[in-house]
Amino acid sequence: MNKVILIGRLTRDPDVRYSQGEEPMAIARYTLAVDRGFRKDGEQTADFISCVAFRKQGEFAEKYLRQGIKIAITGRIQTGSYTNRDGHKVYTTDVVIESQEFAESKKALEEREAVENGGRQEAPDDDGFMNIPDGIDDELPFN
Repeated sequence: MNKVILIGRLTRDPDVRYSQGEEPMAIARYTLAVDRGFRKDGEQTADFISCVAFRKQGEFAEKYLRQGIKIAITGRIQTGSYTNRDGHKVYTTDVVIESQEFAESKKALEEREAVENGGRQEAPDDDGFMNIPDGIDDELPFN
């Protein structure tokens, strides 16, 4: 049996391309950072797993998945090889996605993004400047 179940975060936005032919097929590729169950020298370690999604799963990835989103996937491992321009044989290992779903709530994602952005949640106005909240004057290092 060849079955893989992973939970991790996308390292970047999916790379989506469409096949040639009468009925173009979506092919989405992305890398999933999956935490290991142990720490090395007190730091979390992760494996970076190459994933590929075809057809409807590829369209889903294109529409909804973005860098940093935590997802759960099921699929199968597929290996292959090719010869690169230098004449060296390169071996590949990918997880072919059978299903993918969100592994965190939208609220949790927004909170994590807010923390990563230094707590800035307000969007800029049409003029490109962010409004300074009332009562913050006392907290500013300059007046």
